[in-house]
Amino acid sequence: MKGGPIDPLVCPMSYTVSIVGGKWQWVILWLLYNEKVQRYGELKKRLSTISHKMLSQQLNSLEFEQLIHREEYPQIPPRVEYSLTEKGETLIPILKLMAMWGGQNGSQAHIE
Repeated sequence: MKGGPIDPLVCPMSYTVSIVGGKWQWVILWLLYNEKVQRYGELKKRLSTISHKMLSQQLNSLEFEQLIHREEYPQIPPRVEYSLTEKGETLIPILKLMAMWGGQNGSQAHIE
């Protein structure tokens, strides 16, 4: 695949990165895989450095791509739960490999 620009509609890697880009989406998917169902507040607590705006954007994007399911319960206060869809579950093997790689290489910080 040498040469010109990469078309996300043709290149499988570009397609995957265009659907699940950025660090937060992968982490959100990993949390939902491990916890099965998470409320917004639980996700925010676990991802303490993410802003509310960024978390909402990431969740909306994952829902739009049909990787997560958003279940809203009509009650006061409102309750919303997130879980992986079947399509989202197809990313689990990739998530496991990423976690394994991070476990093997994460402690090897480069100090200069």
